[in-house]
Amino acid sequence: MTGLAKTMMPVPDGHPDVFDTSWSLRMADVDRDGRLRFDGATRHIQDVGQDQLRQMGYEEVHPAWIVRRTMIDLVEPIEFPDILRLRRWCSGTSTRWCEMRVRIDGRKGGLIESEAFWICFSRETQSPGRIADDFLAGLRRTTDVDRLRWKAYLKAGAREDAVAVRKYPVRVTDIDLFDHMNNSVYWSVVEDYLDTVPELLKAPLRVTIEHDSAVALGDDLDIMVHVYPPGSTDKFGPELTDRTVTTLTYAVGDETKAVASLFAR
Repeated sequence: MTGLAKTMMPVPDGHPDVFDTSWSLRMADVDRDGRLRFDGATRHIQDVGQDQLRQMGYEEVHPAWIVRRTMIDLVEPIEFPDILRLRRWCSGTSTRWCEMRVRIDGRKGGLIESEAFWICFSRETQSPGRIADDFLAGLRRTTDVDRLRWKAYLKAGAREDAVAVRKYPVRVTDIDLFDHMNNSVYWSVVEDYLDTVPELLKAPLRVTIEHDSAVALGDDLDIMVHVYPPGSTDKFGPELTDRTVTTLTYAVGDETKAVASLFAR
């Protein structure tokens, strides 16, 4: 399967180029019930990526990466207190971007799977930069996909037929080194929505966010909610016609900044 219903590459157990590390689940990343939140999981996904980059010796060569899409499967909630095992490896490459898988296991049995589309970014040219050949060779040791192409899975919902439009205040603490709202903050929006529909957390859940352009400090950010019932979801792929799909469109005025989708697996 491809698109929103794609099957993520399984972890190549025992492969020497799978980065494997562990650390404690922290209280700042869990909700009122102790569940590792999506925004907390995203911070772990970013952090393990930085650690792998340092371990490979390329933190100074390729210090800047921008995420274009992140797909996260909440298979089984990870609950505090716990120790997390994080494994990261490459599942697809091109010369300027790659897809990276991260599997997060809790010792008590919780599981989160993820895949993110990362663009190597040149701060000098302010555009995608070519990945160094030797670094790329290392990434390719865990995948045979070497002509990865970008294809959007999501389209923005219209303001006129949204079932709800919510304001999201952008705080100075949401802004990162690129002077943009950090990727993990987009997932805080997902958590805000899930608080209104807790039934979505009762089954395995897939959430995907695609970024179109950056949110900046001072932006008047709206979140537009659309709920598509079974039978009306063919635009998301034939595999999803039997289930409800919810989208969250992140918009500043008429400009779409990102789109998220949520559905039960």
